[in-house]
Parts: sequence; C-alpha cells; structure tokens
Amino acid sequence: MGDPMRIRATVAGDVVEVKVLMRHDMETGQRKDLEGKVVPAHFIKNLQAKWKDKLVLDAQFGPSVSKDPFLSFKFKGGVKGDKVSVTWTDSKGDQRSDEAAIA
Repeated sequence: MGDPMRIRATVAGDVVEVKVLMRHDMETGQRKDLEGKVVPAHFIKNLQAKWKDKLVLDAQFGPSVSKDPFLSFKFKGGVKGDKVSVTWTDSKGDQRSDEAAIA
C-alpha cells in the first residue's frame, strides 16, 4: 500500500472540484538500476472516485504517467461535508483508498 493521498474537495455552486496528489513511484519497466538490471514495471492502473457510493470518476492509467501523479476533476451535486473517496490499484495488485470531506 502506498503513502496516503492528499485529497482536497471544494464546492462552488453545484460543482465540486477534487484535487488528488498520489504518492507512487510509477516505474515504467524500461529504466535500469545502477547494476544495469531492468527495474520492473510498477504503476497505478486503475483509479476510481466515489461520492455517496456513486462513481464519479473511473480512470485507467499506464506506465507513461509521471511519478507522484496529480489529478483534478469536477462533478456536480456535492455539498459541504459530503465525503469523496478515491481508490487506486497498481500493476502489482496493491491498493490504496483515502477520503476527504468537501469544504
């Protein structure tokens, strides 16, 4: 499991903007270590965001996404105090889930 995500969710009118910073090395499988051995691929493959158990974002990532990815997205309907949860799964099957209240 990776380090905790930083999630910020704010509402303006009826639109919620969510910003997520994920801590993950995002190895492509093409880099070599100091001994010349290939570093195995290890990257976030899937990410889902939910609000009130409703899926508001379903994304697929690949090895070309940079280390510690940042993601921003918007959805309608949330109000202050509602929880937004974000879950990712990586290429090794590791998973991380975190949540934040809408401010």
